[in-house]
Amino acid sequence: MVLLRSRPAVPLLALALLAGCGGGSGGSGTVRSTGTPPTKPSRAVVRPPQRHIAPPPLIQTLPGVAGVIGATPGELIRQFGAPRLDVQEGDARKLQFAAAPCVLDVYLYPPAPGREAQATYVDARRASDAQEVDRATCIAALRRQPAPGTNGSVTRP
Repeated sequence: MVLLRSRPAVPLLALALLAGCGGGSGGSGTVRSTGTPPTKPSRAVVRPPQRHIAPPPLIQTLPGVAGVIGATPGELIRQFGAPRLDVQEGDARKLQFAAAPCVLDVYLYPPAPGREAQATYVDARRASDAQEVDRATCIAALRRQPAPGTNGSVTRP
């Protein structure tokens, strides 16, 4: 085995190999036209957007959520008082009710286009650390909270 102490031949060999890569077009390295002009890109057919009709919402069925699931916004406000948060996005709506024991998020969707939104899903968490809590327990606790402006003397049904 022969060890090369210096490698001046490597760059020269690479240069010779590159010089031989003329591309087969006469060695000049220029691009020649084939005589045919480039074609114009064809236009794609643009279809108007189709109106998508949303499927009916899935309705949560759990023990202890009766009276909340299926309720309208007005019925929920009568049960729990004014919501802390009311978010409308498209035809969906989220009402958030909160008190010391928990926070209840109620999601409402219309059962059919043009109809009033109804509660279809609820989620509950502790107000202190946002850990998940039992939905039915949170609903019961919020129903026992005093109505606003009553100084705790009257509770909602």
